[in-house]
Amino acid sequence: MECLKERMHRIRDYARDARRAPAPSPWLLNNIATESYFQSLESLILQKRLSLKTQQLAGWLHFIQQNANNALTSLYHIDPQTHTFLNNKNQNHYHNKMAAFATGTRATYFGAGPSALPVSVLEEAAKGLLNFQNTGIGIAEISHRSKEFTAFLTTLESLIRTQLDVPPTHQILFTQGGGSQQFSAVVMNMLARYRLLHPLDHTAAGQGQQEGGAAAAAGKLDYVVTGSWSKKAAEEARRLVVGGGGQVNVVVDGRQYSKDGKSFDNIPSHDAYTFSEDPALVYYCENETVDGVEFSHEADSAASFPFHLLKTSSSSGDGGAPRRRLVPLVADYSSSFMMRPIPRLADHAVIYAGAQKNIGPAGLTILIVRQDCLVDVDAAAQLGAAPVPTTLSWKTLADSGSLYNTPSVFSIYMAGLVLERMGAQGGLRYYEEMNRRKEEKVYAAVREGEGKGVFRKKVRDGSESWMNVVFEVSGEGAEGRFLDGAEKRGMKGLKGHRSVGGIRVSLYNAVTEEHTDALVQYMKEFIAEESQVKTA
Repeated sequence: MECLKERMHRIRDYARDARRAPAPSPWLLNNIATESYFQSLESLILQKRLSLKTQQLAGWLHFIQQNANNALTSLYHIDPQTHTFLNNKNQNHYHNKMAAFATGTRATYFGAGPSALPVSVLEEAAKGLLNFQNTGIGIAEISHRSKEFTAFLTTLESLIRTQLDVPPTHQILFTQGGGSQQFSAVVMNMLARYRLLHPLDHTAAGQGQQEGGAAAAAGKLDYVVTGSWSKKAAEEARRLVVGGGGQVNVVVDGRQYSKDGKSFDNIPSHDAYTFSEDPALVYYCENETVDGVEFSHEADSAASFPFHLLKTSSSSGDGGAPRRRLVPLVADYSSSFMMRPIPRLADHAVIYAGAQKNIGPAGLTILIVRQDCLVDVDAAAQLGAAPVPTTLSWKTLADSGSLYNTPSVFSIYMAGLVLERMGAQGGLRYYEEMNRRKEEKVYAAVREGEGKGVFRKKVRDGSESWMNVVFEVSGEGAEGRFLDGAEKRGMKGLKGHRSVGGIRVSLYNAVTEEHTDALVQYMKEFIAEESQVKTA
């Protein structure tokens, strides 16, 4: 490695014509001794030498060169002649300083998505941005059809299959567009499947046109509406079936069973559900991120999903032999994917999830699709189904190995790093137990505040989300005080969704128990302070 003194001499030569320079930031002086800093600095110089700003840049570098010895000596006790640390203590101080720069300014982030990511994963991803698997090419630059990336994609699929125990009857696909795009893709692909199974009888449909016979013949779509996202999915389905392309049936609407008749504050009991006969799909959202409502995973809970009420339908099995299975069940798991095991996963036709909650950054959508739902949408269109855009066809995605068009390469890379870390820590069972402890602590603090008139829990007992804890702060200006106090303590992302307000604490996998404990401690302090104000 070239010594720092020689590097400084070269920088001095670059800056020899400078006449004056603005002062550098404290960050630059604090990092003057890092190898990566000099490399970046030289690169910047070479890129800017033909720029009109060359003189100003050179002057700035000249100022740094003149002050470098003082910075090295006073900040890190580096000998300006030999450019070595004077002792081990000072070497440790230097490395601690660098570590503090990397992590010391990070907030404790409780945002609902995009969400927090593990620092160790971010650090590893930073390396991959520069050099992916020693290819000499960054992950954001490498071809999505390179052997290195396709191998990584295969590994990611294997990690998901292993963690969730996905059966061989289901394929794992990767696409873009988020959960909102799947609102459309679900309707189109599942109606195409229904048309292939039930070729349209035009005569019967025509005779029943006045009574909605054509729409019914095209397939009924059952939607369980328990929050803002399932409501949006049902609305998109209605938009797509206008003109007789299908019929949307709201199996249950949680607002009808809420305290005010207009909020989503509960999972309705099983006796409230009204399913269609042989629908093209039954759709639900496992966790409602906005409203903080989630289906219970306890099978005997009134707030669990009513699998036992689903009817069975005929379909061809292996070798064309008929078999009975549940009607096609579709689930949006975007904000609860990989937080704990998925109950009765094999009974689902489709599960999808946006990655930006527990898995990685935005830009990646993960699908788990049963083989019989990977249908030829063009063949279905010839039988009367609506045409499906090529990029929304699940079969196209499957046939191309999720590489029909350029995927979100970096998001896929991040997801792989996150899942590798999860596996090393103990997998889903480990996270299930950790997430259970986190949500119990936060809800206990909310209930404590509720008992003292400081907080108000918005969701009924038994229907609360593990991932998104929502509550209100009582009293004029109290919510602002709560958020300001949290901000001062480095806690961000706590403001509720704009449509419902209040506070929302998102406890995704990257939010540690230490983060949770710090928040709970603050909540208790806030309760004590507000209680004194109320009694004064």
